[in-house]
Amino acid sequence: MKIKNKINNIYDSLTCCPPFSQLFLVDDSSNWVLSWEIKELMHICRQLKIKARITSNFGFISQSIFYASKYILLNPKRYLFFSSINPKIGFSYFHGYPDSGELTAITCYKNLKKYHKHIDRIQVSHTKMKNFVLDTGINPKKVFLIPIAVNPDFFHLQTKELKYKARQHLGIPQEAIVIGSFQKDGVGINEGIKPKFIKGPDVFVKTIELLKQKYPDIFVLLSGPARGFVKERLNKLHIPFKHIYLENYTDICYLYDCIDLYIVASREEGGPKAILESMISGIPLVTTQVGQAMDLVHHNINAMMTSVEDAENLSFYAQQILEDSDLREKLIDNGLITAKQNSYVAHIPKWAHFLDGFVQKI
Repeated sequence: MKIKNKINNIYDSLTCCPPFSQLFLVDDSSNWVLSWEIKELMHICRQLKIKARITSNFGFISQSIFYASKYILLNPKRYLFFSSINPKIGFSYFHGYPDSGELTAITCYKNLKKYHKHIDRIQVSHTKMKNFVLDTGINPKKVFLIPIAVNPDFFHLQTKELKYKARQHLGIPQEAIVIGSFQKDGVGINEGIKPKFIKGPDVFVKTIELLKQKYPDIFVLLSGPARGFVKERLNKLHIPFKHIYLENYTDICYLYDCIDLYIVASREEGGPKAILESMISGIPLVTTQVGQAMDLVHHNINAMMTSVEDAENLSFYAQQILEDSDLREKLIDNGLITAKQNSYVAHIPKWAHFLDGFVQKI
């Protein structure tokens, strides 16, 4: 106890701040989706005049700590219990239903249900996840629905000229029908030969296989880590593709320049970010009814949406978009409105509400 008190005093003296006057934002060091969510939250904190710091570590600090994901629930003794040191703990809980059978999802749910009294704030990205979290018995005042937003500064509308130049630069045939998929869907962060079935890589491949029957010149543009399963299956089907893993997330706009259509084939999602990214880029979207698509997508208005595991309708709606220019333009125009309504700037009031009482303003 004396040692922990001493550590507490050291950290408090290092931060030079009274308790809960500084917010520590802990990312997952992946330089992918969660890391960029933390970066955006840092910008929001500055606009709200909240003193914040990004770190990939945590410490024995009597301050407010926001973690990038629910995975801290895998080790509650490390992240939730500090004995005499009592930080305020918050994190995002984007996906992970125990009925999937995934051990990580089951463990996180059980520990949230058991230890929610030690948690101060949870961000969820869509209504279904909010209801799921509330079912654990947590105080509803601790749960905030804030969608995974988009930063319009990183994107631009696709034009014919940009499309031509992007394909030329990447060596993608100009005449091809190019389908985009930029989401991680394999286990781990390396090759991803073992599929993560909640992300629907098998459904995506089946959809592309169906489209191949109609469009022989189909081409798939992939990004994100762990895409090995999809690449292996596309190779077996003799469907050409290119996989580009970006070192800088902000370069993803150039991938959207290349594509005719974006497909989300997941069984479960928190976002994905691609929903709003495709909309802000002027790319029509076909998605399963997952994640925040359930709240943000209006079928046949701003995107096309079908039930999970429905490769046939994913393919059918993709064909509709490719062959109906009026439908395509309608989806693009309305999608752009949806994206602008869900930028990080537009969500500042939601984050102000989330942070009120969690951390003091400067």
